[in-house]
Amino acid sequence: MTQSVKRSALSQSVHISGVLLLNKPSGISSNRALQVSKRLLSAAKAGHTGTLDPMAQGLLPICLGEATKFSSALLSVDKTYVASLRLGYLSNTGDAEGEIRHVADSGICPPGYEQVTRTLQTFLGRSNQIPPMFSALKQNGKPLYRYAREGITLERKAREIFIHALSLDNLSGSELKIIVRCSSGTYIRTLAEDIGKALGCGGAYLTALVRTGVGYFDLSQAFNLDQIESELPASRHAFLRPTDSLLNDIPSMTFDDGETLCLRQGQTIRKNMTHYGFPTNTKIRMYDSRNIFLGLGEWVDSGIIMPKRMIVLHEVTMSTASNSSDLR
Repeated sequence: MTQSVKRSALSQSVHISGVLLLNKPSGISSNRALQVSKRLLSAAKAGHTGTLDPMAQGLLPICLGEATKFSSALLSVDKTYVASLRLGYLSNTGDAEGEIRHVADSGICPPGYEQVTRTLQTFLGRSNQIPPMFSALKQNGKPLYRYAREGITLERKAREIFIHALSLDNLSGSELKIIVRCSSGTYIRTLAEDIGKALGCGGAYLTALVRTGVGYFDLSQAFNLDQIESELPASRHAFLRPTDSLLNDIPSMTFDDGETLCLRQGQTIRKNMTHYGFPTNTKIRMYDSRNIFLGLGEWVDSGIIMPKRMIVLHEVTMSTASNSSDLR
């Protein structure tokens, strides 16, 4: 391919918008996975919706183009993981990449199946969790993991988490596999260590972690980097989901051409809302008469709808064309 053709291909795809459900491989950071995806799709801008540790693999939703405006929609949703634990050992990082030491009393650990299932149930519901030192949380403008690498341990504030479901998938001696659905912000490394302590094994660390769900997105819908790279550049947009797929839990409305023009210009409009049944301050997914996604609005009061976050026109065209067929 000549340089002119390469430049032409790039210029045609810089406005690409949509959501890539990536199956991140183990061994690379979320940011690295983001940058590779951005390059493969020749996207002008990209962002992910919550990191996975380098050791972890699984579902990493990546927003491209105009979809980055709505990436926050997934930051607070529930996550689902399949986690493998090794009981009776602790790691300074909480996973297999750290310094590991034996801590179990062999007379207590490993536990039996019934003991494990009973113990797991005690973790359900609301609780407080102290974030690990090896985390990206910042203190005094510096990520905690940088302090940890310098041998510094800081006091951290406990954060409220919620465990919706926690079940035993497999138990083999001191090797434990669990499935957990939890609130955003839950550290599975810390949960693993706490489970190990509750079982009387002195602790545990993660030997593997797979994120299988982010909100209503599932790992079965995701693609890996090799799949994307194997396609011709002009066809890779077919891996994307529509930008508005980030907002599936928000009610939608369609507007006529006059209303659409006003909304695109940042103007509020008045609409009879009596038959919609929306409460005041309801967020609304907005579409034009051709069912093209316009952006996010809000019903403020007295039938007034205010545009809050709008899609740029040329990005809409690319996004709509990119998602005319779903691969799954």
